[in-house]
Amino acid sequence: MRLFGLIGYPLGHSFSAAYFSKKFEKEGIDAEYRNFPLANMTGFRDLLESTPGLWGLNVTVPYKQAVIPYLHSLSSTAEAVQAVNTISFRERGGSLELEGDNTDVIGFRTSLEQHLRPRHTSALVLGTGGSSKAVRYTLDQLGILYTPVSRTPGPDRKTYGELDQEIIANNTLIINTTPLGMYPDILSYPDLPYDALTPEHLLFDLVYNPAKTAFLSRGEQQGAAGVNGYDMLVLQAEASWGIWNRD
Repeated sequence: MRLFGLIGYPLGHSFSAAYFSKKFEKEGIDAEYRNFPLANMTGFRDLLESTPGLWGLNVTVPYKQAVIPYLHSLSSTAEAVQAVNTISFRERGGSLELEGDNTDVIGFRTSLEQHLRPRHTSALVLGTGGSSKAVRYTLDQLGILYTPVSRTPGPDRKTYGELDQEIIANNTLIINTTPLGMYPDILSYPDLPYDALTPEHLLFDLVYNPAKTAFLSRGEQQGAAGVNGYDMLVLQAEASWGIWNRD
């Protein structure tokens, strides 16, 4: 039996184990998928040594960048994004090598493109962590201008306190890459002037549990369209499966 899993912390919000377990049962695949919560990355080597039979891992917050030094190589996408959400275990020259990839890019792009309209030419990207890197890379590919938003000031970003009605009006695509609103902290949301949102706006939340976050609900109250991260999850998971089974 092949063993796959997810590393991150915490993992109580994750649907990955349930998704892959259902997939394996439905398709008659002899494999198992487990959650491996790591309180810190120092436990990663211990996990590898104590868990024989690993064929692949997914990586979630907060380790999409922190895992890179532990890997032998990166795919061209992961190298460009500088964030990893998929690890493959490859036998090369009699030794085991770990290769990092990023399927968030294809998952996000495929999901987003279904909802984009010609007016969505400028975006706010909320958060500057590993997930935001895949989002920004994708927006660059699509030719969509964007401004990162963070709690921490910087020359290349806005802080939440700087967001005003004009900035919201000029950015009709707003993407939340932070964990705000994720189960069990379902009442939290990014600090935006929500009353500036209009039906012209599209809000995309990478959070998928709950299905409608406070961020999306507040946008909906102003007539904005909203998309959660579930389709992105499924698309990136299937892309990960394809990578793990690649010759």
